[in-house]
Amino acid sequence: MTSQTFFPVSQDHCKDFGKISVPKRLLFGPGPSNAHPDVLKALALPPVGHLDPFYVGLMSEVQELLRYAWQTDNRLTLPMSGTGSAAMEATIANSVEPGDKVLVAVKGYFGHRLVDMAGRYKAEVQTIDKKWGEAFTLDEIEAGLIKFRPAILAMVHAETSTGVCQPMKGIGDLCKKYDCLLLLDTVTSLGGVELFIDEWGVDLAYSCSQKGLSCPPGLGPFTISPRAEAKLNSRNGKVPNWYLDVSLLNKYWGSDRVYHHTAPVNMNFAIREALRLLSEEGLENSWNRHLDNAQMLWEGLENLGIELVVDKPLRLPTLTTVLIPNGVDGKAFASHLLNNHAIEIGVGLGDLAGKVWRIGLMGYNSTSKNVDKILNIFETELPKF
Repeated sequence: MTSQTFFPVSQDHCKDFGKISVPKRLLFGPGPSNAHPDVLKALALPPVGHLDPFYVGLMSEVQELLRYAWQTDNRLTLPMSGTGSAAMEATIANSVEPGDKVLVAVKGYFGHRLVDMAGRYKAEVQTIDKKWGEAFTLDEIEAGLIKFRPAILAMVHAETSTGVCQPMKGIGDLCKKYDCLLLLDTVTSLGGVELFIDEWGVDLAYSCSQKGLSCPPGLGPFTISPRAEAKLNSRNGKVPNWYLDVSLLNKYWGSDRVYHHTAPVNMNFAIREALRLLSEEGLENSWNRHLDNAQMLWEGLENLGIELVVDKPLRLPTLTTVLIPNGVDGKAFASHLLNNHAIEIGVGLGDLAGKVWRIGLMGYNSTSKNVDKILNIFETELPKF
């Protein structure tokens, strides 16, 4: 028997660990938002197997509720096991083949992420660009389609870095006219902003669980149209990302229910409850609630002399960007609110780093009571900086 030296593991470094205690926070940043209490209860239910008949039935319910939330009849509509970035990559991985021309309409941080991802899948990536805080016109989109003739146009509906909501009417029609697929980021719009996937002619879309759906992070809703399915089915080779390959996931989320991976069962309990709550409230009611509370926030901030970045017609009801006043250390103010008042707001990314705060009112957090809290805290604390 070969001699072996064993090194005993000391438990001294573990002796001070106790049960986890999470500080209470009001999450008014760009996400996550606070989860609805009923969603947290669902998350804490006892797990079952990922092929259990009960869970298989729940999977179908989640898919149907997601179709409602997105206003789509797409057969392949499912929550990816991963965060919104996983669903984002899934749209690219399944639709892009090496050499495909992909046009990305960049107007913020997450447009650049789409550029990066498409390049990693060996697409021939081109961009049209807009100043951060602005949106594209139909004429600008059409000019890009004429110039580059892409197989896919990728863009962000609700740009989390800027607070811009891209008008979508007519863009899908242009994509059909120039024979390309339309890929849309709906991470900060699903559940809180008008979304009509089928009516707008969107072919691939993705989102997340932790913003407008008031669910913890961990799932990435994904949907693909029949047009995009046809492109997927005619690929010359396999989808290069096994985990996100929808042709394989379809066998699990489709009628066959063939094992693909161990699904995060409890996260699907949670998103099922989140989507049920959205359905119970009604999409239009949710959209109107978010807009009403956002307008109250915008008016209140402007009354305090705080300047907003985005012109009103393009503002996101779920996320507002405000200019940091001259002489104020924006990061220090955000840290002060978190450390002393348990309130989280976001700071800027990319071109807006150090220039703005980002205030989220999403899902369960979008209430008039929370708007009052935000306005009161800005009125009392900002003068100290």
